This record gives sequence, structure tokens and C-alpha cells, in this order.
Amino acid sequence: RGDKGEFVQVMSPTHLKMKVWERGAGPTLACGTGTCALVVAAIRAGKIPRPGKEGVRVTLPGGDLFIEWREENNKVYMKGPATLSFQGKASLK
Repeated sequence: RGDKGEFVQVMSPTHLKMKVWERGAGPTLACGTGTCALVVAAIRAGKIPRPGKEGVRVTLPGGDLFIEWREENNKVYMKGPATLSFQGKASLK
């Protein structure tokens, strides 16, 4: 079966590096929800301080994401590029 894993390195108080292993797929280029969870967990665990409006840069194999956890509303915001990674057709029966 297998599990999903996220491997993280703290590069600086506002920069994390992350690799993702997806169950059944192996290494992936990115994981938006996992990246958001990573930043919240790193702040709550005291690994990094809560940054200001600039957020935390998370470097993944597919590119950088910028995550902000706002104190005033306790919501997490993600910014980053979006690119087409594949295209295909499926036959649904």
C-alpha cells in the first residue's frame, strides 16, 4: 500500500525546502495542501517564527510557493505559479 510523506529542510526563518512522496505515484513536483499544512506545523512546532505579510517561501521540485498564515482570521493563503503539467483524455462508462 504505502504512505504519503513530506520531507522538509529549514533553510532560513522564512524559507523551507520540501519534497513530497505520494502513495502510488512516488515523488511529485508539488503539493499545495501539504505545503500549507507544513508551514502551519513548522510555526506551531517552533521551527520557524510566524512571518509577516511576506509569508514563507517553500521550495519544491516544481517551483516555489509562498504561504501566509494570517493571525487576524486564522486562514492560510497560498501564492505561486500554475502551469500545465500534462494533458489527456479519459473514457467514462
